[in-house]
Amino acid sequence: MGPSVRGLYVQGKEVNGAGINSSFSVHQDVDGRATDVALGWSVALGSPFTFATTLDQEYKSDIFGERGILLGAVHGVVESSFRRYTENGMDEDLAYKNTVERITGIILKKISAKGMLTVYNSLSDDGKKEFEIAYSASFYPRMDILYECYEDVASGSEIHSVVLAGRRFYEEGLPGFPMGKIDQTRMWKVGERVRRARPEGDLGPLYPFTAGVFVALMMAQIEVLRRKRHSYSEIINESLIESVDSLNPFMHARGVSFMVDNCSTTARLGSRKWAPRFDYIITQQALVGVDMGAPMNQDLISNFSSDPVHGAMKYVLN
Repeated sequence: MGPSVRGLYVQGKEVNGAGINSSFSVHQDVDGRATDVALGWSVALGSPFTFATTLDQEYKSDIFGERGILLGAVHGVVESSFRRYTENGMDEDLAYKNTVERITGIILKKISAKGMLTVYNSLSDDGKKEFEIAYSASFYPRMDILYECYEDVASGSEIHSVVLAGRRFYEEGLPGFPMGKIDQTRMWKVGERVRRARPEGDLGPLYPFTAGVFVALMMAQIEVLRRKRHSYSEIINESLIESVDSLNPFMHARGVSFMVDNCSTTARLGSRKWAPRFDYIITQQALVGVDMGAPMNQDLISNFSSDPVHGAMKYVLN
């Protein structure tokens, strides 16, 4: 285990009382004890959940997930949402609270405790309508980028770009192109002020539009992994549990750089590459559709309410 992953286990315990989930696969079992040994390592590391997988499926879902909702996509979501709210006249501090603070606070806590449906069901009738508008407009643009990202990972193109980045930075000695800081813009400076003033334990009220945008991202990632025939345990781990219990809480604690830059070089590069893609497509398609009054896709809302992933998540929580 590399130092970045060891650090995440320790920091996860400090931030939200839990470490990082583990997956294991058994390719060859000489004495019949391989599964027991793997589970023993998981317990020793402090992982709250442990899932069986294969090396092929784990590689694809892991590299994909960190470019999706675990790091890159959620970064793009909060950047685009903060910009929209402030451009529409919302106070900067309130805009930050209604994006980062709401996602990493009340929304994650509700999903972690009882699943995604509890977010929707806890809203007022007007709040549900706002959620539905955001969800309907956001789902397919997100799925478009997520599908492309998955196929880049599965084909080897994504990891090839990481290898090429390593050559540029290290083998060819290009110190002028290191990974730059990602928390120096106005938004993240506002976030520092908001966190300093945040009452201890304050999760804030639900903001329906942000909730719809975020849950649409989560469901779109679930759908891509499902279509690519991943198991529900892996789908839930890479799309829900690692998001709400392991990685996104770091952004609540100290901002986006603390979340992204405590991860591996592969994850850091991927997050920086894909976050702008999600930001762009949300701004150019999802939010434009809302502003133009595009008709709501009622099938999407019905499918969300009846999706079998809710039952699978309930099983995991129990």
